[in-house]
Amino acid sequence: MSADLQGSAHVRHVAAPPCVVTAQDAAAFRAPTPSATGLRPRPPDQQTPRVTHPLDPLTADEFRQAAALLRREKGVARPGWRIAGVMLREPAKDVVRAHRPGDAVDRVARAVVWSTTTGTAHIAHLDLTGDALLSWEDHPGHQPNVTIDEWHECDEAMRVHPEVVAVLAERGITDPSLTLIDVWTYAGTRVPDAHRGRRVGWCDVWLRDSATSNPYAHQVAGLKLIVDLNTMELLEVQDTARPGFPPVQGEYDPEFVPDHRPREGRKPLRISQPEGVSFTLDGYELAWQNWRLRLGFTHREGLVLHQVGWDDGTGVRPIAHRLSFAEMVVPYRDPTPQHADRTAFDVGEWGLGFMTTSLELGCDCLGEITYVDAVLHDSAGEPVEIPNAICLHEEDDGVLWKHVDGRAGAQVRRRRRMVVSTHVTVANYEYLTYWRFYEDGTIECEVRATGIMVTTPFEGDAPPYGTVVDARTYAPIHQHFLVARLDLDIDGGPNTVVQSQTAQLPMGPDNPDGLALVQREEPLTVEGGFDQDWASQRVWKVVNPRRRNAHGRPTAYKLVPSATVPAMVDERSTLFQRARVIGHQLWVTPFDAEQRWPCGEFVNQSERDTGLPVWTAAGRSIVEADVVLWYVFGIHHVPRVEDWPVMPVDVVGFRLTAAGFFDANPALDVAPGT
Repeated sequence: MSADLQGSAHVRHVAAPPCVVTAQDAAAFRAPTPSATGLRPRPPDQQTPRVTHPLDPLTADEFRQAAALLRREKGVARPGWRIAGVMLREPAKDVVRAHRPGDAVDRVARAVVWSTTTGTAHIAHLDLTGDALLSWEDHPGHQPNVTIDEWHECDEAMRVHPEVVAVLAERGITDPSLTLIDVWTYAGTRVPDAHRGRRVGWCDVWLRDSATSNPYAHQVAGLKLIVDLNTMELLEVQDTARPGFPPVQGEYDPEFVPDHRPREGRKPLRISQPEGVSFTLDGYELAWQNWRLRLGFTHREGLVLHQVGWDDGTGVRPIAHRLSFAEMVVPYRDPTPQHADRTAFDVGEWGLGFMTTSLELGCDCLGEITYVDAVLHDSAGEPVEIPNAICLHEEDDGVLWKHVDGRAGAQVRRRRRMVVSTHVTVANYEYLTYWRFYEDGTIECEVRATGIMVTTPFEGDAPPYGTVVDARTYAPIHQHFLVARLDLDIDGGPNTVVQSQTAQLPMGPDNPDGLALVQREEPLTVEGGFDQDWASQRVWKVVNPRRRNAHGRPTAYKLVPSATVPAMVDERSTLFQRARVIGHQLWVTPFDAEQRWPCGEFVNQSERDTGLPVWTAAGRSIVEADVVLWYVFGIHHVPRVEDWPVMPVDVVGFRLTAAGFFDANPALDVAPGT
C-alpha cells in the first residue's frame, strides 16, 4: 500500500478486529445525532482530498462553495430554503477519456433546491471552477426528495405536539419520548384533497419498550399523522382502529431478548493476508490484478463505479463507463388503511447516499480492509462525512477451475474476488450492496436485504395480505424492485444489444432423438422495454461489432438475468402509473446525459412515470450506439415467521460475464495456491 494511500484523508486501511461490539460502542451507534446513518458534520479545517480526476466525487470544500454560490446568487439559505441534493455534473465522456494525470480539472455541480415558502423547486448548475451560476430552472408543481433533516425535525416536532401527546395519552402512552415518528411520502394522487399543493408526509407512530429497544416492535396501529414538511405543521390526525399492543417478542438486541443465551460451539474465524492486500488505491482509482475502475459517490445513488476495464497488458479495455442503482421501488401489497400509501422510492424520494451507514461496528467486512469515507451535505449545504462508507477487500471464493487427469494428476485454482461494498439503512430496512470482480472477468452485483419488517397488530381474523409472525401481528406482502443503470462501453463502443436465447429444434431426420438445441440471436434495433424468458434461457449480450476476438466473433459481455420480479399490478393503478419501469425486466436506451432517473427527476408526490416510458416513446435507434441498460430485479417478499423479529438476509443479484470478450479462459494464468 502506497504512502499516498496511508496518508489520505478519505482512506484508511485496517485489519478487521474480532466481531465484538461493546455496550459503549452500541450506545454511540444508536445515538440519534445528527442522524441514524452515521453522518457527521465535516469541520472546515479538516483536510480535503485534492481533486485529480474529472470523476472524483465532490469534496467538502466544493459543497461549501456550491452552497455559498446559491446564497450569493439566489438567496438560497435557511430558514426559507432547503437544498435537496448537490452532485457532480459529470463531464462528457470524450472529456473524461482525454484526461491525463496532471491535466486541469473543471468542475460543475448540479443542485436541486426548493423554497419552503413558495414550494417551488429549482435546478441550478454551478461552475465551481469559475465560481459562477450557469443556469437556474424553475420546476413548479414538483417536490424534491425528502432530506434527513426533515425526517428528524418531523420526528422531534410531532413527539412534543400537544395534539399528538393527547392522542397518545388516550392510548395509554404517557412517555412520548419512547415513540418514533416515521415519515413516509405520498403519491400525488393519494394526497388528501384538503392538502393538495403542499409538501406533505404521512407518519406511522411506533413505540419502544425502553429508550434503546427496538422501535419497530410495536406499531401504534390505526394512528397516522399528516404533516406539512415545509412548516412542520400537523395538518391532520387520523385515529381509527385501536387493536392495542399484543405481547410480541420484537427484540433482537441480546440486551433485550428474554433468556438470551449465545450459541455455543462457534469457533473464531480469522482472515489474514500476511504479505498485505493485492489491490492498490490511488485517489479513487482502484487496481486489482487485471481490473481497473474508479469509485464515485452521490447523494441519490450512493456508490457509483466509473470506467470499469480490464488491463490485458497492452492497455485497459473498457467494459463499463458507469454502474449504479438508479431507483428502488418498494410497494406494500396491502390495501388496508394502515398500508395503502406505503410505497417508497428509496433512491428518488430519499437517496441511497444519504442513507449510507458507516461500516465501523460488528462484522460488515472481514479480513484486511481498506475503508473509504464519503462526503455529502445537509439541507443547508454544509458538508457532512460518512466515515467508512465504502469497504474494499479481497475474498476467497472456492474453486476457480479444476481438472483431474489420470496421468498428469490434478490442476486446480482457487477463485478470488475483489469486493466493493456499501450498506444502506432506510428506516427499518437494510440493503447491503456488493460489487464483486472475479479473475475470469465476471462482474457480480449482489444485494442483501435485512433489517426489520413492517408489522401491524390486528383483532379477529388476520388480514389475508400477509403472514402472521407473532401474537395477533402480521407482516404484509411487499416487493423490492431495484433498477441498476448499466452504462456499458464494451471495447470503447459503439455497441449493439443482442437478445440471445436457446431454441429446441423439432424432431426429424436431422434430429431423430429430439436432442438438438441451437442458439438464436436477434439484435435489438429500437429502444424500449424487454422481458426475461425462463423457458428459452434468454440473456442479453452487449457486443462491439467493430472489434473481433481471435475466432472472428464480436467481443461482448452478457447480462445474465436473475432475481426478476413480476409487477403483478393493474396498469391503471397508482403504483404502475408512477413506476412503469417495473413492467419490464430490461430497458435499453441510447445514452443521454440528462436521462438519469428511470421514474423521473421528481418522484416524491409524483403522479406519472416521466422517465423510461417517456424517453423510449421516441423510438431511437440502439444499433451501434452508446447504449445504456436498465436492469430491473429484486425481491418478492412473502414474509416468513423466520423473518421476525429481524430478517436473515435475502440475497438477490445479477452477473455481467464475458461472452467472447476474451480469446480463451482469461484465468489460465492464475497461479496455483501454496
